[in-house]
Amino acid sequence: MRNLWIFISKYNAFFLFVIFEIGSLLIMLNYNSFQKATYISSSNEVTGAIYTKISQVRSYLSLGTVNDSLARENARLRNQLKSSFYIDTLSKRKVTDTIYNQQYEYIEAKVINNSTNKRNNYITINRGSKDGITKDMGVICSSGVVGLVVNTTAHFANVQSVLNKNSRISAMLEDTKEIGNFTWTGDMDPHKGLLMDVSNNVKPRLGEKVVTSGQSLYPTGIPIGKISDLHAKEGGLFLNMYLQLAVDYSKLEYVDVVVNRLAKEQMEVEANRKQDE
Repeated sequence: MRNLWIFISKYNAFFLFVIFEIGSLLIMLNYNSFQKATYISSSNEVTGAIYTKISQVRSYLSLGTVNDSLARENARLRNQLKSSFYIDTLSKRKVTDTIYNQQYEYIEAKVINNSTNKRNNYITINRGSKDGITKDMGVICSSGVVGLVVNTTAHFANVQSVLNKNSRISAMLEDTKEIGNFTWTGDMDPHKGLLMDVSNNVKPRLGEKVVTSGQSLYPTGIPIGKISDLHAKEGGLFLNMYLQLAVDYSKLEYVDVVVNRLAKEQMEVEANRKQDE
């Protein structure tokens, strides 16, 4: 206690100065409206800037939750698209009864592992058999086709990426509806693919979109890429076209697994047909 009094006595002039300064400031703010308004305005600006920074940090930390919510909403909206339904139309005489039955459903999933620099690339997603995921389901994202489910566990699924030399997708030119077969070139370029077996009677144009034909595991019209180069074999009947792929596979975060409710029925019909071929 004695040391405290010695300290105060030694610096009493400084403490008196601080007390008088605070008193003067309070008197000025209380009895001078201009200075008071200026002080309040400055305080609010500083406080507002601090709260803005805090809000930005909170927003950044909550991005994961927001993205999960958006992915679920995207899957829900896909389920309502007209392309997810098939038309069951019965025509008899002059009576037509049109019924829209849902063929495709979508299950959102998050990419937890992904490769793009190999000849055979795969993607791991955080949905598995307990979520209704099975082998041979197509996988898409907001930009286009992603790949094909090749195996599952209870909580995860392994997806054969489009960037895989074994990848095959039934595709078509968006303008002419001409059918072809899409495959990845396998030359380690994650941005290019190849469309083959398109009749040389058609006149495709550079930049024309190529989409899924609906004759495979994917709904009709899912983007695959755009024509970047054309090649015609001398005297050949078909054209080969190089595509600039629609999806940047190195930036995949969220995908939708395509559940084709009529897939089993379609496979049974096609299996019977193949026995006769």
